[in-house]
Amino acid sequence: MDSVIIEADEREALASLVPSHPPPRKTHSYVEQHEQTPHHPIRKYSLDEGSKSVTKDSEPVYFDSSDGEFSTEKVAATGRTGAYRGNEEDHGSVTPASKPSPQRDETADVVKEEEDIESLPEFMGAGGGVDVFRVPVRAAVNPGRPPCLEIRPHPLRETQTGKFLRNIACTESQLWAGQENGVRFWNLEEAYEVGYGVGGQVRRGDEDTAPFHESVAISPTLCLMIDHGNRLVWSGHKDGKIRAWKMDQPVGNAADDSKPFKERLSWQAHRGPVNYIVISSYGDMWSCSDGGVIKIWTFDSLEKSLVLKAEEKHMAALLVERSGIDLRSQVTVNGTCSISSSDVKFLLVDIVRAKVWAVQHLSFSMWDAQNKELLKVFNIDGQVENRVDGTPTQGQQVEETKAKFFSTPKKDKSQGFLQRSRHAIMGAAGAVRRAATRSTGAFAEDPRKVEAIAIAADGSIWTGSMNGVIAQWDGNGNRLREVNHHQQAVLCFCTFGDRIYVGYASGYIQILDLGGKLVASWVSHNEPVIKLAAGGGFIFSLATHGGVRGWYVTSPGPLDSVIRTELSQKGNTYARQDSVKILIGTWNVGEGRATRGALMSWLGSDVSDVGIVAVGLQEVDMGAGFLAMSTAKETVGVEGSVVGKWWIDAIGSALDERNTFERMGSRQLAGLLISLWVRKDIRTHVGDLDVAAVPCGFGRAIGNKGGVGLRIRVYDRIMCFVNCHLAAHLEAVTRRNADFNHIYRSMVFSKGQSLYTVPAAGASSSTQAQKNNTNTNISTEEEKSDLAAADFVAFFGDFNYRLFGITYDEARDFISHRSFDWLREKDQLRQEMSEGKVFQGMREALITFPPTYKFEKNKPGLGGYDSGEKKRIPAWCDRVIYRDNQSAPFSECNLQCPVVSCTTM
Repeated sequence: MDSVIIEADEREALASLVPSHPPPRKTHSYVEQHEQTPHHPIRKYSLDEGSKSVTKDSEPVYFDSSDGEFSTEKVAATGRTGAYRGNEEDHGSVTPASKPSPQRDETADVVKEEEDIESLPEFMGAGGGVDVFRVPVRAAVNPGRPPCLEIRPHPLRETQTGKFLRNIACTESQLWAGQENGVRFWNLEEAYEVGYGVGGQVRRGDEDTAPFHESVAISPTLCLMIDHGNRLVWSGHKDGKIRAWKMDQPVGNAADDSKPFKERLSWQAHRGPVNYIVISSYGDMWSCSDGGVIKIWTFDSLEKSLVLKAEEKHMAALLVERSGIDLRSQVTVNGTCSISSSDVKFLLVDIVRAKVWAVQHLSFSMWDAQNKELLKVFNIDGQVENRVDGTPTQGQQVEETKAKFFSTPKKDKSQGFLQRSRHAIMGAAGAVRRAATRSTGAFAEDPRKVEAIAIAADGSIWTGSMNGVIAQWDGNGNRLREVNHHQQAVLCFCTFGDRIYVGYASGYIQILDLGGKLVASWVSHNEPVIKLAAGGGFIFSLATHGGVRGWYVTSPGPLDSVIRTELSQKGNTYARQDSVKILIGTWNVGEGRATRGALMSWLGSDVSDVGIVAVGLQEVDMGAGFLAMSTAKETVGVEGSVVGKWWIDAIGSALDERNTFERMGSRQLAGLLISLWVRKDIRTHVGDLDVAAVPCGFGRAIGNKGGVGLRIRVYDRIMCFVNCHLAAHLEAVTRRNADFNHIYRSMVFSKGQSLYTVPAAGASSSTQAQKNNTNTNISTEEEKSDLAAADFVAFFGDFNYRLFGITYDEARDFISHRSFDWLREKDQLRQEMSEGKVFQGMREALITFPPTYKFEKNKPGLGGYDSGEKKRIPAWCDRVIYRDNQSAPFSECNLQCPVVSCTTM
């Protein structure tokens, strides 16, 4: 049998798979303070903002990293000469603790900051300003899109629990919105007034919303339809009821409107939810529901019911209910139905041709509006179908295979224990993945599924699909052409004159002419656009987060630049500045647990004036069994461990979680754990927690190496925190660089699990999937990294970069004499950053503390460095690096981030 040679770089990876004593721990922490760009207190004019990316040789590129809330172009900032500020003598001292904690097993990080302290000198990496490393810069008005009317600024997600907006519809003077607990409307003449909520009571999430009026609490509203003839707004609800609301509600000034309004008429239309409502050219109301159900409510019964007095609402409801015609029963012969039993999601009225289109999963049915007869059933390719019956079986695509928890190759004996362990981990993860696939039916939605339909001014029908394809049909159901201007899902249409407005899952809005040619395109929201409505000279857009904006029908046009210029010049009249201090700590705990005294010394004593605390831990849990289980659980959306929960609770206790701080959320990937706390007095300005994880170990599949991230909105600015554990060993510089690049480019945030996190009710599950899925066909111009679009990004953790060209004894000697200037020149990370190979364009405070790697357990100070057989050279493995809105070393910074840190020896 051939002998197996285990390389040096595999030995430490092997150690993580074999139970052993935990390795020495490493600690490191920073305090970061940054001044936030403004949050607007007053609603004035059609102001928005986005973030632009400044490059040296190209035009600015604008991102929509928040939702374009108001800010000024220049804020109070820290001036810099080159990349440094202050002097090293003022900020480079290492202050020993008066009484080191006797319970600490290794060196402790003691972070001290006085009120008058200034930022440390900083080192800035090269390579920023290109590709995904372009720096987003705030502007008062985004020049990358037309000016807009901000009806409802992006509310924090947790403030919308139970009242997410689902739909909008518009008249010439009012904008109506359906929400989870009823309906609301805005009078457009009040759109520029200061928001003060319902009855003068400002409700969280609507502080900056234009004045609105709200209905009584009812079942979630799924659809709205404007009935100009009867001056009514019809709504369909999840409880199966259809309700009518008077446009001319008897309400006065919104400040005195303390009583919610009630419906004019309601009746039980369906057993399931009412998905869509239309009124045909003959005055009949058509409604649809799940299971292929389509019903008609005759014009006569509707007219008679509306004549009855309010006291006779019960009689009016019975009158309408008895007039209902079930079309599905009319086209069923001998138990065989001519239309599919899949859910009917949309209805479309062709007034001129007196036809009604019904849209199902992958098919259409066309009906005669007068005779109420089925004319044609055809699929999304335009092919006529004679009969469609039966419920589609979810799971037909499931492949019947046996799950093998451990796969053993024939040549296993020659691969060594390390390779066998890797196969075991991957095999277990694959087995759980297959089991999860079978349990969910392995049903993947067809990308051709129709998500939107509209009729243009020339009578042509336009449909949009999940794959971004827009198809044009004639009035008889013949497919004429298809266009594809964007690779994300089409979610909604709106027509106005000879223009067709298209809303996408990416947040884009596009304008097409009647021939399908692209006229204009811009990013309207940073989340999917789920509904568009025209009225009052605007095209209103609703995003999944509940934000509503109005776009002038004349845009894009020559007046846009004039309006943007005027609004930008008046930015100081509507903006304010807020600041928050952030403490970031990172610790490789080596599968150990800290005492309360150690945590208090590390974090608890330095949070008196800190607003946000972000903590990253590495090697919380390790070992082959845990890595296999963690990888398996990740495939079914489960994460976390008992030890991870212990650490979160312990850190929360050290931060006085009950009285001072509130836990925002956390994310664990195998041994990596990141958690975030916010001081309670700023909690109302912080939210929208999203989480992400990117494994980098063993073929980018195992979480022993990788990154976990949290993303939040702070005063309407997007901030990302990423805890990383990169490849180990002195010679693995290229692998570490590749790990960072993989994490930065592929990290995609999704809604995190926390006390306040709930799915956005305004978006279907397919909408959420469309937003998170990565489409390989997207052009490079449309790609946007989640981290690249953030206003502030902090990377911290055990980066594993070492000192090169120096011996163990030399390093110890320089450390003992505190000669950190020379040691910094031997830092691998600094060299790689200066060459633009990693952390491009990011910054780090000039290191003025001893290396944090590698200490033996229970040996603090200089004598604690590894003195065993390996004598690993001390190094600054544990780091905190950040990027804010500063586009160049010589420009002013939009986010002030002085960094102060020291290590006790």
